[in-house]
Amino acid sequence: MTSPNVFPLGKDDGRDDGRDNGRDDGRNGRQDPARDGGSGVGRRVGRGDRPDRHADEDPYTPSARRIERERYKRARARRATAIAALSTLVTGLVLVILVTGSPGWQRTRETFLSAEYARMALPKVLEGLLLNLRLLAVCGLCVLVLGLLLAVARTLRGPVFFPLRALAVAYTDFFRGLPLIICLLMVVFGVPALRLQGVTTDPVLLGGTALVLTYSAYVAEVFRAGIESVHPSQRAAARSLGLSRARTLRYVVLPQAVRRVIPPLLNDLVSLQKDTGLVSIAGAVDAVYAAQIIAGKHFNYTPYVVAGLVFVALTIPMTRFTDWVTTRTERRRAQGGTV
Repeated sequence: MTSPNVFPLGKDDGRDDGRDNGRDDGRNGRQDPARDGGSGVGRRVGRGDRPDRHADEDPYTPSARRIERERYKRARARRATAIAALSTLVTGLVLVILVTGSPGWQRTRETFLSAEYARMALPKVLEGLLLNLRLLAVCGLCVLVLGLLLAVARTLRGPVFFPLRALAVAYTDFFRGLPLIICLLMVVFGVPALRLQGVTTDPVLLGGTALVLTYSAYVAEVFRAGIESVHPSQRAAARSLGLSRARTLRYVVLPQAVRRVIPPLLNDLVSLQKDTGLVSIAGAVDAVYAAQIIAGKHFNYTPYVVAGLVFVALTIPMTRFTDWVTTRTERRRAQGGTV
C-alpha cells in the first residue's frame, strides 16, 4: 500500500527528465560521463574547441577565364592610349605645317609671337594682373551676396512680398539681357556725367560695380534654381517641427540649395575672372590695359598674346577644380549620399 504523499514517476515525467538532462548537457557542450561509461570518450567539442573550416583552404585564385579577361582589358586600354597619342601627334603636325607654311607666317610671327616684346610686356602684365585678382575677390563676394538676396526675394511667398518679387524679376531680366560691355560704358561714363555729390568717379570702382550688377543677375537665377530644387516635403517637415518660415529657409532649404549649385557658381566665377579685363575700357591699368599701352607704343601685338596666356593659366586650374567638384557631386548623388 502506497503512501498518499509519494507520487511515482510516470512516463511523461521520465521523458521530461531525460529531455532536461540532455538540454543541460548540450548547453555545457559535453555529454554525461556516466552515459559514456565514465571514460569521457564521447565528450562533445565545445564552441572554443571547434576546428577552423577555412584554415586548410587555399586562398582565392582567379580562374583562367578571368585572368584572360583582365589581360584583354589591359591590352585594349594600351591600344586606345597609343591610338589617341598617335592621332594627337598627327593632328598637331598637320596644324603646324599649315600655319608655318602660310604666306604671311613670317610677318605674323614677328607681330604676335615676338620673344623680345614678350619679355618686355610680361612684368607689366603681371603687375596689372594684381588689379584683376583684387577685382575678382571683391566682386565675386559681392556677386554671391547680392545674387542670394535676389534669389530669396524671388522665392518669397505671400501677397505682401509681391513688390519685392516684381523688383527682383525686373532686375534679373534687365541685366541678363543687357550686354556687359554696354553696362560698363553706361556706369563708367554715365555716373560721372550726373555730377552727383559723394559719388565716386574712380574707374576701378565703377567698373567693379558694373560687373557686380551684371553677374549678380546670373547668379541669382542659379541660386533660385537651387532653392526650387529642394523638395516641398523638406519645408513641410521643418514646419511640422515648429520652425518658422525664416528658420526653415535658413537651416533647411538654403544649405541644400547651395550645395547643389556649387558647380554652376564656380563656372560663373571663371567667367567673372575673364571679364575683369573689361574694366580697362574705363582707363584702369589692369593686365589688358598694360598690354595695350605697350602694343600702342611699339606697334606690336605680342603683349596681347602674353596677357591672354596669363588669363588662360589662371582659368585652367579653376576649370579643372570645377570639373572635379561636379564629378564628385554627381558620384555622391548616384550613391545616395548627401549632395
